[in-house]
Amino acid sequence: MGGDYAPLEAIKGASLSKNEFPGIHLVLYGDENLIRQLADSENHSLEGISIVHCSEVIEMGEHPVKAIASKRDSSIFRGFVDLASNEIQGFLSAGNTGAMLVGSIQILKSIEGVDRPCLLTTVPKPSGINGIVLDVGANADNKPEHLQQFALLGHIYAEAILKRTNPKVGLVNIGEEDEKGSILSRAANQLLRNTQQIDFIGNVEGRSLFSDKHDVLVCDGFTGNVMVKVIEGFYYILAKRGVTDDFLDTLNFKNHGGGLILGVKAPVVVGHGISKADTFVKMVELVKNSIESDFCSKVSDAFSILRSKNADATNE
Repeated sequence: MGGDYAPLEAIKGASLSKNEFPGIHLVLYGDENLIRQLADSENHSLEGISIVHCSEVIEMGEHPVKAIASKRDSSIFRGFVDLASNEIQGFLSAGNTGAMLVGSIQILKSIEGVDRPCLLTTVPKPSGINGIVLDVGANADNKPEHLQQFALLGHIYAEAILKRTNPKVGLVNIGEEDEKGSILSRAANQLLRNTQQIDFIGNVEGRSLFSDKHDVLVCDGFTGNVMVKVIEGFYYILAKRGVTDDFLDTLNFKNHGGGLILGVKAPVVVGHGISKADTFVKMVELVKNSIESDFCSKVSDAFSILRSKNADATNE
């Protein structure tokens, strides 16, 4: 029920996803009568798709914490309850991003050792080999330890989902030298250099965002969100001016299946509010890949090792 074109585009996306990935079972959370009426009027098959009727909707502008607390029969709340109880294996929405984050943390819960779940986005590159950036908005203020955790989460994602061998991890900064940057970035740089589970290549400046020398870029959520929205705004300006280019087209958000919330106990994907059917298909694919790669279990195992190493370093 979430998103600017809900629920029709979500219904279309579900129907298309069943054709694209015939082995999956989809569950739609929302107003059952409306869902069935729209599906019938638009000739979209609901065969193989279940519906869980929900009488409430968390609107895009609502306060996330208050909405989750008060709207217990909303599609987002009900979806997270079923995810936490293993009734479903993954959950996606183009609705209220804040509510999706709150639901992930309060209902689903974080994996042990993850202090701050974060939000990831894909960054296309001219070479055609995509990279990732995290965090892009879940956490505006961070400590160095949080960036260390983001780096490990990104490393695991690059291996499990992007199928990269020994992915290279960089830290977004205003200079390549270790001593450059804010107090946070300087401290995070040293922490990442001592993190044995990742291949840390050092600081990466903004002009190298689309470079192939890194697979994962780590930053605080404030910086990451600004970066993503600069890219988005740049794309729309050039697209409106009639500029056509194969690489420019890759910057269109609809070509990417939303962002995975990393660090929680099951796959959760948040899509752009203006997502349409083809973007929902990509979101479904991302959840499917996360489940099939056993991504969350790999995160749990890696963070168990990180906790042990950090405890040993503290005791020395």
